[in-house]
Amino acid sequence: MKAGQMVESKFLKKEDLNYDTGNLVTVKSIDRQNVGLADGEEDLKWCMHFNEFQKPMVLNSTNIQLATKALATDETDDWIGRKLVIYVDDNVSFGGKLVGGIRIRKPRGQAGQQRPPQQANPTPKRNVLAPPAKTFEEEIAGEEAPW
Repeated sequence: MKAGQMVESKFLKKEDLNYDTGNLVTVKSIDRQNVGLADGEEDLKWCMHFNEFQKPMVLNSTNIQLATKALATDETDDWIGRKLVIYVDDNVSFGGKLVGGIRIRKPRGQAGQQRPPQQANPTPKRNVLAPPAKTFEEEIAGEEAPW
C-alpha cells in the first residue's frame, strides 16, 4: 500500500486513480464545495462529480482549461454526460516542487475541437534554391528572367 492511500480525503486524489491507464469517467455534475479544513475558514472551489467515483475532483484553473479543451466547449452545462479521462501526471507542481496530480484529457478517438478549415487553394511554398517560374508576361514576350 502507498502512504498516500492511508490518508482519507473527501475529494478525489491521484492515489484513487489507475496510475498506468488513467480512468475513463462520465461527468455527472459540477458544483462549488468547501475544500477548507473542517476547523478553518471556508474555501469554496469548483468540483466535478463523476458517475464512476463517489468523491468529486476539485478543479484548479489548469484542469478547467483542460476540460474546456477536451470537451470543445466552455459551456459547463454541456459537460454533463460527457466522457473524459482523468489521469496521474507526475509533472504537476505545487509550492515549487513536483508532487504529481490529476489532469484531464479527452478519450482517445473522441472528436475534440474542430481544426480551422483549410484554404481551398493554399499558396504553394516556393523552393528558394530554384529560380522563380516565369511570369505570364515573360512567357508571352519570350523574355528570360534576369536570374
